[in-house]
Amino acid sequence: MTLRRKLLATAALLASASILPVTAPAFAQEAGASDGEGRDVITVTARRREESILDVPIAVTAISGEQLEQTGAVDITAVQRMTPNATIEVARGSNSTLIAFIRGVGQQDPLWGFEPGVGLYIDDVYVARPQGAILDIFDVSAIEVLRGPQGTLYGRNTIGGAIKYVTNRLNLDEPEFEARVAIGSYNQRDAIVTGSVPLGETFAIGGALARYTRDGFGTNLFTGAEHYNKDIFAGRLSAEWTPTDNLFVRLSYDRSEDDSNAKHGHRLLPDAAGQFPVTSNVFDTRGGAGDQNSVETEGWSATVEWDINEAFTFKSITAYREGQTVTPIDFDALPQPDFDVPANYADDQFSQEFQLLYNGDRLSGIVGAYYLDGNANGDFDVILGALGLSIYQAGDQTKENISVYADFTYDLTDRLSVSAGARYTEDETVADVTREVWLGLGSGSFDASNTSSIFLATQTGYQGLTRSDDAFTPRFSLNYALTDEINVYASYSQGFKAGGFDPRARQDLDPIGLSAEGFGPEFVDSYEIGAKGSVFDDRLVGSIAYFMADYSDQQITVQQGVDSDNDGINDTFVSSVFNAGESEYRGLEVEASLFLTDNFQIDWVLGVIDAEITEILSGGQNIANGFVTQNTPELTNRIGFTYNTTVMQDANLVVTGSAAYRDEYYLFNVENDGFAPGTSAVFPAGGPALDPDSYTLFDLSAVLTSANERWTVALHGRNLSDENYRVAAYNFVTPSQLGADGAYSAFYGAPRTVTASVTFRY
Repeated sequence: MTLRRKLLATAALLASASILPVTAPAFAQEAGASDGEGRDVITVTARRREESILDVPIAVTAISGEQLEQTGAVDITAVQRMTPNATIEVARGSNSTLIAFIRGVGQQDPLWGFEPGVGLYIDDVYVARPQGAILDIFDVSAIEVLRGPQGTLYGRNTIGGAIKYVTNRLNLDEPEFEARVAIGSYNQRDAIVTGSVPLGETFAIGGALARYTRDGFGTNLFTGAEHYNKDIFAGRLSAEWTPTDNLFVRLSYDRSEDDSNAKHGHRLLPDAAGQFPVTSNVFDTRGGAGDQNSVETEGWSATVEWDINEAFTFKSITAYREGQTVTPIDFDALPQPDFDVPANYADDQFSQEFQLLYNGDRLSGIVGAYYLDGNANGDFDVILGALGLSIYQAGDQTKENISVYADFTYDLTDRLSVSAGARYTEDETVADVTREVWLGLGSGSFDASNTSSIFLATQTGYQGLTRSDDAFTPRFSLNYALTDEINVYASYSQGFKAGGFDPRARQDLDPIGLSAEGFGPEFVDSYEIGAKGSVFDDRLVGSIAYFMADYSDQQITVQQGVDSDNDGINDTFVSSVFNAGESEYRGLEVEASLFLTDNFQIDWVLGVIDAEITEILSGGQNIANGFVTQNTPELTNRIGFTYNTTVMQDANLVVTGSAAYRDEYYLFNVENDGFAPGTSAVFPAGGPALDPDSYTLFDLSAVLTSANERWTVALHGRNLSDENYRVAAYNFVTPSQLGADGAYSAFYGAPRTVTASVTFRY
């Protein structure tokens, strides 16, 4: 389908909004508001100060905790449906590893040594690693998604955007308690308890505990275990102290334990011997690598805010986080250990940030300094059972980041303001990379108790590889109030992501030492014009933005099977990380709410993007036409309604829903629309496409809250049409078969589910 036809389809979908349920965007009127004028609009802190989302000259989607509850959002991936031009999904072979792309910029490979292109923040604390980053929705005040490069206002420099998870502040005046239980499809059983209690007039403690369990959407037909199940425990503790009117201190600790079974995927081809056909249920697998999986993350933070006077505020954010993952990855998704990868990952990080904020009559802004000392490491075996070989891969990568930044806004007139910001970043990376070949199933390096395997050779033995990258990245914007209700803006910002080292590098195949130099940094120059505001007596509220981004030296990762001894069988794999020359991204984003009555609104969210890699030089030739941009649909679209009314002795009923369309897109930087019969000697019948088709997800929710707000009963239906939609995949069949059966598996989003919940508040 051409982009023009897709836009026409969007118009047709919008025309049918009266019968389609949709999620409300950030401009939604709060439940219970009744006045057509002065509607409640979400307040965001995108520029480090509280502002109406309509006044911020930044493309930002903000979803309040109340909206997340009303729509039945399960975890942070639900934000994808509410954000234009965004991909926020669970990584392949994982239950809780985050893959995030915004406006075409992100990072597919979650292995240590690669940094995400989209930054995740928990209460202003940057989370350096994606493992365990699929955060469940509990005790949340809001989630903000900032699109485009970030770095002049806070935290770590991020090239594609930022996702901010903001938890609730404690009540210093009176005790609070909330308990929620939920039951649903696939034997879902959830329990969430939150509460706080003041201890005196200036100090309060609080916390939240959450337990999530669910049977699998499918079954491991080989072991009988649940597949795509859920078994998560999460908790958060915090203490807040306000000894004076101008001093605030917050200490917090959080921990999550994910013991959900390993996710092995749905194999799209039979095995080479024809013994195991393709399963009829896309959530079933036959993976024999094991089902036990564990992901543990925890962290603490200390935040201090001191209002020095009416103009100046000093803020300090100190944090430490760590995580451990033990997981079996079954690439072939078959009982035999043809391509199995038992893996261990670990990471830790310490960060310190200082901010000085100024708020004057015409000038406001921030000056900050940021420091991050993070380490990520791990090891894994690649067990190629049919060949009797194992490849042991291990590594350690330390990242030290020191940055200073500033951003100021000056009101030239009552209507015209100009903003300028800049960031200087120094990033140092130190890496070890080890790669060994063993004869046998599994290596003695990964499992010391394995004495049956024989060490053959060391292929990589890098120790203490070091590279330093630095960059000065500016930002400029103009904001003009056309009227008291409409603002227009134009901005330019540059994003930067440092280089690193390929954690799968092959030293023995690199006689001139290019892999020891690592891959270089990447940059994005982003230009944006937009408008925000309201018309028709605040009946139509929204924003529109057009952006252009020039992406240079994009970091691209490719792995493929290789025949090392020329016997016609791929017995190993090689990894290549290189910097593509140029990419161009152009797009349009719309977020709007139309209040037809004081109780009924229609919402529309649209994202359109044209993303293209234009230059990759190899041997003096441009080979860019062989590559595509990944995880970036040309069109994302969502329309619908929110209805609230009073029923049954002043109880409040809110009905929301969503019809979210997502265009077909590419999972990797190389297109995969299947392979034809005769292409593969192992699978002569050919194979289906791996890249996802377009799909639409329908959601519908009804939430009833008592007049005194003590009790809430909710019913949520998600993916009501039971759409099978693909979100990730493995491909080691064509053009580079690895192992006897290879890897050709897909992973899918959740099927139709219905959840009922009851909440009590005190």
